[in-house]
Amino acid sequence: MTGMKKQDKYQSHPGIELQNRQWPNRKIETTPTWCSVDLRDGNQALVNPMTLEQKLEFFTLLVEMGFKEIEVGFPSASEVEYQFCRTLIEQNHIPDDVTIQILCQAREHLIERSFEAIQGAKNVIFHLYNSTSIAQRKIVFGKNKDEITEIATQGIKWIKSHLNEFNGTLTLQYSPESFTGTEIEFSLSICEAVIKEWGIDKKTIINLPATVELFTPNIYADMIEWFCRNTRYREAMIISLHTHNDRGTGVAATELGLMAGATRVEGTLFGNGERTGNVDIITLALNLYTQGINPMLDITNLPHIMSVSDRCTEIPVHVRHPYAGELVYTAFSGSHQDAIKKGMAYQTQKSDPLWEVPYLPIDPTDVGRSYEAIIRLNSQSGKGGVAYIMEAEYGVQIPKAMQPEFGKIVQEFTDKKGKEITAIDVWNTFESTYLTPNPNFQFKSFKYNVNEDETCEGELHAIINGKDLRQAGSGNGPLDACKAALNTIGVTLSVQAYHEHALSQGSNSNAIAYVEIEKDGIKKWGAGIHSNITNAGIKAIFSALNRV
Repeated sequence: MTGMKKQDKYQSHPGIELQNRQWPNRKIETTPTWCSVDLRDGNQALVNPMTLEQKLEFFTLLVEMGFKEIEVGFPSASEVEYQFCRTLIEQNHIPDDVTIQILCQAREHLIERSFEAIQGAKNVIFHLYNSTSIAQRKIVFGKNKDEITEIATQGIKWIKSHLNEFNGTLTLQYSPESFTGTEIEFSLSICEAVIKEWGIDKKTIINLPATVELFTPNIYADMIEWFCRNTRYREAMIISLHTHNDRGTGVAATELGLMAGATRVEGTLFGNGERTGNVDIITLALNLYTQGINPMLDITNLPHIMSVSDRCTEIPVHVRHPYAGELVYTAFSGSHQDAIKKGMAYQTQKSDPLWEVPYLPIDPTDVGRSYEAIIRLNSQSGKGGVAYIMEAEYGVQIPKAMQPEFGKIVQEFTDKKGKEITAIDVWNTFESTYLTPNPNFQFKSFKYNVNEDETCEGELHAIINGKDLRQAGSGNGPLDACKAALNTIGVTLSVQAYHEHALSQGSNSNAIAYVEIEKDGIKKWGAGIHSNITNAGIKAIFSALNRV
């Protein structure tokens, strides 16, 4: 790549030998167990870590959403973490069906302090970890594989020594930290040593983290499947994933890891975490939802979830964040807008509930968003988006044949403005183009009677080029009679198209009419609004005359 050094500084991962891999042929058909790590892994990555009050607010949100496993902190690491754990327990913030998870290194005094922190809790996951990667062994610890394994198994012995003093239910979780940077054979070996020390007769969560994302998601999936295939203690293991997003593929790695045999996922709500963040549970859950799988989390009020997250983490959700961002249900492109508009109309007309709107993989109302902001307008927008805004915001159903004309007028306005325009800008443009009176042709009134032979006799009162005129005319209907009256005073035109509809419901509603006329070889559309539909149509003729 131009400007970059020769690529001898980095090397690709060789992958692992996995014959007849099965994960590419599988589909995700069940929801994994979710574990939020927002309050620990996410919190430690914040510029301003959460206060106790913010942690309580966030914990309450997670419970309301339906999380059954929540990592609440590293209580032996700091007094703040310890006090939060105690507050949750002593003030009864933890529902009976929710299990809290605590993090701890394999060190005796930290394990002892952790047991002090969880006293009184009913259900606890004790998450023990130690680093196992090649780089950590070589550079940080200066220890060989046997010595690293001894750290892990000794940690298990210390945990077991405190079990009698804990009255609740305790589940062990072990993580070979930096799993992705560890030889797969050694990862298996140390995890089996932990299982054997803890006891193969009880379920242990084996968490296989992409602590740093080092390669493509398929290699991570290969590692998970290889691990599941080759362990002697598969029945004693709950395989858990904890991916980070260094390569921007944390979601993909997690989904492939689930296909490879994992059944549990750790992550944060919007991907907060060290460096580029943890995997985004909101995205994962809604990805499942769009495939017809219940994610078992309540995400029906996504704006509320975002507001709590923004307030507690001080990290706003990006406007293009999947599912949640301000602009993800918005289209600026004209062709996209037209397809969405037609898709919305089709969706309301068909009998089955299957979601089939182009460009929108999810119904925005399912996550607490509305249709109102779906289509927004700038110089890249088209007639479909303009028509959608007019109908959605003002009830004005611009005829399809009229849409190109008005769409071009709006585009000229946006080109001049050079930035996004609002719905009121569109309405003001429509009003100034079609509805604002013009001194050249001013409609005053039209009185008419329908004869027994259904012909119409009428009298038009109008100001034409400054002259106040009253002129009779007859025709097949009111509009035809008005056209005849205009013809008598020298204004010749033909009506090419006519549309009308009510603007609102009820006896006091206005009607709007749209008329395309041809005069002197020029075709123009006009529009008129009036409580009387006939007057609305005649006002539309005058609107078009003025535009010619």
